[in-house]
Amino acid sequence: MHPLARCIIGAVFALAPLVPAHAQAQGWPSKSIRMVVNFAAGGSTDVIARSMAQGLAAALGQPVIVDNRVGASGNIGLELVAKSAPDGYTLLHSSDGPILLNPHLFKMEVDVARALLPVAPTAGAALFLIARPGVPSRNLAEFLAYARANPGKLNYGSAGSGTLQHIAIEMLMSAAKFKAVHVPYKGSQAVLVDLLGGQVDFTVDLGAAIPHIRSGKLRLLGVPTRTRSPVFPDAPTLIEAGTNVELAWLSGVYAPAGTPRAIVTRLNNEIGRIMRSPDAKAQLDAMASEATPPMTPEQFAAHQQRARDRFGGVVREAGIRSN
Repeated sequence: MHPLARCIIGAVFALAPLVPAHAQAQGWPSKSIRMVVNFAAGGSTDVIARSMAQGLAAALGQPVIVDNRVGASGNIGLELVAKSAPDGYTLLHSSDGPILLNPHLFKMEVDVARALLPVAPTAGAALFLIARPGVPSRNLAEFLAYARANPGKLNYGSAGSGTLQHIAIEMLMSAAKFKAVHVPYKGSQAVLVDLLGGQVDFTVDLGAAIPHIRSGKLRLLGVPTRTRSPVFPDAPTLIEAGTNVELAWLSGVYAPAGTPRAIVTRLNNEIGRIMRSPDAKAQLDAMASEATPPMTPEQFAAHQQRARDRFGGVVREAGIRSN
């Protein structure tokens, strides 16, 4: 082969990787999009993802298929997306627990801060400390007194080791000086089922339990927020109980690092519009959640990094482990 021809062919192959990314951004989406949810169907993260996926499909003109990939406290779905092609066809909808907490708790296959690109926040919510009616306490003060007097007698469920529910209760136990047995599940919906069935004594809920609180099937003890919940204004904050526990929940959409900027920008705009629509607001209101204020991908990334650093300090200070 002539040396000049060899150089030209080499240059073409060297530039080839640049062409597909540009073309993908121009013609995207040309096929269905997979929205991975790293928790089980029926939980808050899944419910929000399915509603958003419908709006996103209508806006983009292609199906958006929700794919629940559960396990390892959200790591299985998270790592699947992080290792996927950065072409806009595989996305992750996750609560912030796996994003912010898991890097401090697990030996992960990916560096979350580098491997995942924050695209857009979807919803935020207060958490609710709830118990089954059979637990001998009518309010937060009685619950804490009973838990202190009976170390290890109560158990609590979470969506998995290292999830926000797990961390919230570990923080509460550390601050309020009591011990309970951790029962990890593969999603918050399974926790709720067993709480209603009496197999679990208490948990921290993300809003799915609200109908059961209102019906009296479950007892609301308090909220781990700075101010009382407008949904249940009679429920005290955990700060009022003399603890320093303050937590909230945030979900969002992430893409593999390297996803073209044009795709990320369009997703950010469409998701923001969908989550602030009247239909989304009605659904979020029913879950005691709300759409987050608009953030650019850069603002969302900066917010998550600050929170990741903060939770790293919480995990170390409380001595929290993944199991």
